[in-house]
Amino acid sequence: MTTTRFAPSPTGYLHVGNLRTALFNYLITRKAGGTFILRIDDTDPERSKEEYVDGIKQDLEWLGITWDKIERQSDRLDRYHAAADKLREMGRFYEAFETPVELDLKRKKQLNMGKPPVYDRAALGLSEEEKARLRAERGDGVWRFKLDHQRIEWRDGILGDISIDASSVSDPVLIRGDGQFLYTLASVVDDTDMGVTNVVRGSDHVTNTATQIQMIKALGFEPPDFAHHSLLTGPGGEALSKRLGTLALRDLRENGVQPMALLSHMARLGSSDPFEMRSSMEELVEGFDITRFGAAPTKFDVEDLYPLTARYLHDQPFEAVADAIAEIGVPADLAESFWNVTRENITTLKDLAGWWVLYRDGAEPLIDDEDAEFVAQALALLPDGPYTVETWGHWTKQVKDATGRKGKGLFMPLRKALTGQERGPDMRDVMPLLQTVRAKS
Repeated sequence: MTTTRFAPSPTGYLHVGNLRTALFNYLITRKAGGTFILRIDDTDPERSKEEYVDGIKQDLEWLGITWDKIERQSDRLDRYHAAADKLREMGRFYEAFETPVELDLKRKKQLNMGKPPVYDRAALGLSEEEKARLRAERGDGVWRFKLDHQRIEWRDGILGDISIDASSVSDPVLIRGDGQFLYTLASVVDDTDMGVTNVVRGSDHVTNTATQIQMIKALGFEPPDFAHHSLLTGPGGEALSKRLGTLALRDLRENGVQPMALLSHMARLGSSDPFEMRSSMEELVEGFDITRFGAAPTKFDVEDLYPLTARYLHDQPFEAVADAIAEIGVPADLAESFWNVTRENITTLKDLAGWWVLYRDGAEPLIDDEDAEFVAQALALLPDGPYTVETWGHWTKQVKDATGRKGKGLFMPLRKALTGQERGPDMRDVMPLLQTVRAKS
């Protein structure tokens, strides 16, 4: 059975880069009828916070990304200890004591000699006495996985055939000097224990994948199928930072971006398929194909989400937005007509409130000096409300007969006087919604 996972660290709020990884894994699972695991990678007790765990869940629920199981790495430390002990017994795990300064000097020396900056395994030559002395001087060392220096190869679901020479990679640190298990070991143990069959993540993890494949095999398991999606850049090709608030999912939600607009965009961004607005998660699942995505960096512009949100909302029936309309105080007898009149003139649902204020309280009239006398004459002919869909036609005919104005010279000044805007919904439909005409008063 297909099993995937989304494994965020609760050290901050989810952003669009996280979403891409979550969505790809989710769609693969749902298309195969498998299991989707939400795994909270909280092995860092200093930076992991419960508020971020709650935020991750809220963001996924807002998007409609549901999980079948939830796991927390902080509950699984005994499994990581057991795996570490097994690697020690196999001679694949060793303690190293270099300080960051010493490691940096080694790297610089190797680079100056034209060699790759790979850890030189000096710790393997330490005697037990030397290790004891270093522990007494510096405290516990870090624990590194000893790679087999051979080529690590796999068929990547997006990048194709990958081959990495393990001798060009440093033996990865799996346990810090303070005893904290790092992502590389914890992820391997979790993926094997939980039967994960497919892992989709960013292309910046390719080297991690190579080392993890060796670790998985060393522990006696077969690696899952890996796929590495391209990294997102800004619209100008610049690197995205997850610290930018405009890219946090919670901020996109607050700014009125619709979940399906965001999901539809992310489900095709970077693929060879044209964009298609989807109306449901089921449609997204049906149309998803991981092999259609490329390796090149993918440009993402947050501003693209707003016209997509508008497009999505324009197609929504009244029932889908009835609660939002009720919240801004539109009377029940006007609510559906309010939506039908206003829907194509909003970008997000947040815009509805401004339109209702305009209809309820009247707009500040926009009257050009040359039209002031004409507008005053026209408003004197406007009957008192309530108005109907016939009001605009009857009134403008009266004004035309009385003033001789016609066409744009007739209609535009009257629209601006009643709504304070040059553009907007058909005035025939606006009139029944107008509760107050401020220009007339």
